[in-house]
Amino acid sequence: MSEQQQAAVPGGFLGTVERVGNKLPDPAVLFIALLGIVWVLSWALSYVTFDIFHPATGERIVVVNQLSGESFVAFMSTMVTRFMTFGPVGVVLVAMLGIGVAEHTGFISTAIRALLNVTAKWLLTPMVILVGIISHSAVDAGYVLVIPLGGVIFYAAGRHPLAGIAAAFAGVSGGFSANFVPSSLDPLLQGLTLEGARLLDPNIAVNTLNNYFFTTASSILIVGLGWFLTEKVVEPRLAGVEIDGDPDELPEFHDIKDNERRGLRWSLIAMVLGLVVLFLSVLPSQSAWRDANGGLATFSAPIMQSIVSLIFFLFVIPGIVYGKVSGSMKGMKDMIEGMTKAMHSMAYYIVIMFFIAQFVIAFSVSNLGTLLALYGAKGLAALGLPTAITIVGIVLLTAFVNIFVGSASGKWGLLAPIFVPMLMSLGISPDLTQAAYRVGDSSTNIITPLMPYFPLVVIYCQRYVKNTGIGTLAAMMLPYSLWFLLTWTLFLLAYYALGLPLGFAASYTYPPS
Repeated sequence: MSEQQQAAVPGGFLGTVERVGNKLPDPAVLFIALLGIVWVLSWALSYVTFDIFHPATGERIVVVNQLSGESFVAFMSTMVTRFMTFGPVGVVLVAMLGIGVAEHTGFISTAIRALLNVTAKWLLTPMVILVGIISHSAVDAGYVLVIPLGGVIFYAAGRHPLAGIAAAFAGVSGGFSANFVPSSLDPLLQGLTLEGARLLDPNIAVNTLNNYFFTTASSILIVGLGWFLTEKVVEPRLAGVEIDGDPDELPEFHDIKDNERRGLRWSLIAMVLGLVVLFLSVLPSQSAWRDANGGLATFSAPIMQSIVSLIFFLFVIPGIVYGKVSGSMKGMKDMIEGMTKAMHSMAYYIVIMFFIAQFVIAFSVSNLGTLLALYGAKGLAALGLPTAITIVGIVLLTAFVNIFVGSASGKWGLLAPIFVPMLMSLGISPDLTQAAYRVGDSSTNIITPLMPYFPLVVIYCQRYVKNTGIGTLAAMMLPYSLWFLLTWTLFLLAYYALGLPLGFAASYTYPPS
C-alpha cells in the first residue's frame, strides 16, 4: 500500500482486518506455504489412528502421508494434469476469450452506458446484486462476468468501483443459495440429501425443488440486506481509497454516438437471435442438449456442461457484429488482439491458480478436509442440543468447514449422511436440514482466500486500486458475510417456527407433533 492509501484505511475492526490481511504473503506464496503445511500435517497425522468412518463407504478415515515416496511421485507425475484439469482455470480463461473480444470492440462499454441511461442511479446496487444472484443458473458465469461488470458499472456512474465489485461478489457468492431461478445446484444437493434420508427411511422421497420457496424468499433478503450494507457500510468506507489504476485500462464513458448506437442495436439483435435459436433447439424432448432422461438442470445435461462455451459465443458474436457495424473492428485480426489482450490481463491469475490447484488437490487426497468435516459433525451430534440450537449449529459448522473445503457438493456429500438422518430422528425434515446447510455454505464464501475464485476478485479490484490485497477484499466483504450469516439464520429459524413450506412436495412433516 502507498502511504496515502495506508492513511485512508480506517481504524476499528475492519481496518485491523485489512491491515493484517494485507501483510499476508502474495496469494501465490500463501498457497505454497499452505501446501507445505498440508504435507507436514499429513505426515504427522498419518501415524495417528482416528476412530471415525466415512458415512458413504463405512471405511475408517486414514490420513494419507503426502511426503511418502508414493505420494510424492504421484504429486510430481500429476502436477501438470492437476493444473490443466482444475475447473476454475478453464472456466475463466475460455469465458475471458469471448469477453475480451466484446470489450476490445467496445460492445460491453456501449451496452453498459446504454443500461445506465435507463437505470436510476439509486437502483444500481440492487440491480447488480440481483444479477449476481440470477447468474447462479449459469454455473460459474457470475465470477467471470458479473463481478467485473459490477466494478465497471459503478465506475461509470461516478461511484467507487470496488463497491460495485463488492456488491456483485455478495450476490454471486455470498448469496449462492439465494435464487428464484432453479439451477444445477438444486438436483445436486437434493440427490445427496435423499441418500442421507434413506439411511433412516428407505421409502422417503425428496423433491428436487425442496428448498425453492425458501431460496426465492432468501433472494429478497439478500438483495435488500446487500443493498443496505453496500451503501451504508462498504461504500462510505471506500470513500478515501484512491483509484490509481492505469488510465488506459480503465473504462471510458461518453455519450453514445450514432455509429455506436447502430452497432449496439445490431449486436443485440444478433444476441437475441442466438438465444432464440438456442431456446428452440432445447425445446424438443429428444434435444441433444438434454440428458438421457430428458432433463436440463442436471450436471450431466449437455447444456449445463456447455455454459462456458455458450458464454464465449454470447460475447464473441455480438462483439464482432458491433465492431463491424460501428467501425471499431477492421478485420479478424482485431478479434485475435482482443483475445490476446484479455489473456495478458489474466497472466497473474494463471500463476496463482497453478499453486491453488496443487494445494486443493493435496488437501483433498490427504483426507485432512474429510477428517475436519466429520469430526465437526460428530461433535455437534454428541452435544444433544435443542432443535433450534442444533439448526444454528449446522449453519455455523458448515460456515466454518466452508473456509477449508470449498466444494458445495463435496461438503454436503460428507455431512448429509450424518446430519439428515440425525435430524430426522428429531422430527426435522431433510428439506430443513438442507436449507441450514445452504445458509452456512453461502455466507462464508466471500471471505475465504481458499476459494478458487477469491484471487480472481482481488485481480478485478487491482484494476482500479493497484495495491489491493487479500486483506482489502476480506475486510470489504466481512460485513456482508457476518450479516448474511446472522440474518439468514434467523430467517431460517422463523421458517422452522412458523412451519412454512420450504419448497415443493415437502418430504417430511415438521415441526414434530
